[in-house]
Amino acid sequence: MVSAPRPTRRTMLKAAGGLTVAAGLGAGTILATSLAASAADDGFGLHITERNEDDPRMRYYRFQTDAIGWAPAVNVLLPSDYHTSGRTYPVLYLLHGGNQDFIAFDRLGIRDWTAGKPLIVVMPDGGKAGWYSNPVSSNSGPRNWESFHLNQLVPWIDANFRTYAEFAGRAVAGFSMGGFGALKYAAKYYGHFASVSSHSGPASVRRDAGLVVHWANVSSAAVDLAGGTIYGAPAWDEARVTADNPMENLERYRGKRIFLVAGTSPSPDPFDYANETQVLAGHREFRAALDKANIPFTAYEEPGGHLVRPNRMIEDLDGIIAHLKKA
Repeated sequence: MVSAPRPTRRTMLKAAGGLTVAAGLGAGTILATSLAASAADDGFGLHITERNEDDPRMRYYRFQTDAIGWAPAVNVLLPSDYHTSGRTYPVLYLLHGGNQDFIAFDRLGIRDWTAGKPLIVVMPDGGKAGWYSNPVSSNSGPRNWESFHLNQLVPWIDANFRTYAEFAGRAVAGFSMGGFGALKYAAKYYGHFASVSSHSGPASVRRDAGLVVHWANVSSAAVDLAGGTIYGAPAWDEARVTADNPMENLERYRGKRIFLVAGTSPSPDPFDYANETQVLAGHREFRAALDKANIPFTAYEEPGGHLVRPNRMIEDLDGIIAHLKKA
């Protein structure tokens, strides 16, 4: 007699569908032990149009999705022993900065930084000026990065890789625009990420008459949205700004690991100077508010401007691993 095939974690997550269901299944980690290394499948609104699974650590996928009007990609960096250990791993979602793409951290050295470390690192496209948001308006087709990442990519990762699909198994970090995205996602999606890190990413978007909001609108209109905007112009969608602003959501960081880095001496280059001056001021405002609320954090002010500092990134990776559920 041939028995019915036993449901796998992958098929159960796909059948359940949706991020909240996937996160709920992960809460008990009942299903988190048996997904073998194999080719990834479509699911959660993502259709794979390109893939490269030949590298033992770095997997590449490009998707067709209704959330984005072009085919965004993701790099998934696996631990060195992923294919032999059979273990389940915590996951870091690592978000790139403006005018960058999903390969940015591979170019910077993420493979070396994570060598031998028990952590899966997911590095998705976020648009050249997508601001990790669903924009108020777009004249270039759908650019719903927030929906792509949280409603589609996170459950897809949990369904196709051996992850802890739960709060204690996930971290989010990023640089510049991605640092803002990390702070935003950690607060707005309260139960998804136990650790959040911002490397030179804005933490206060209303300061200086809303300079960060204006910059998000202007940059996205010019680069990604063909005149559309993230938050609306000339009038902002105030509810969206409030929901995305770390300064207005302090309690949603309580109980989470927080890691912040900002530069103190940007170069005279106008872009570098404007970016890091605003970041540093915003970090100081955010840190003061966290202190007042008795919410612990780790923060550094470092020489230099608007850039990724490998030593702090490596320290952050080690802190993430120490904080999350162990592989």
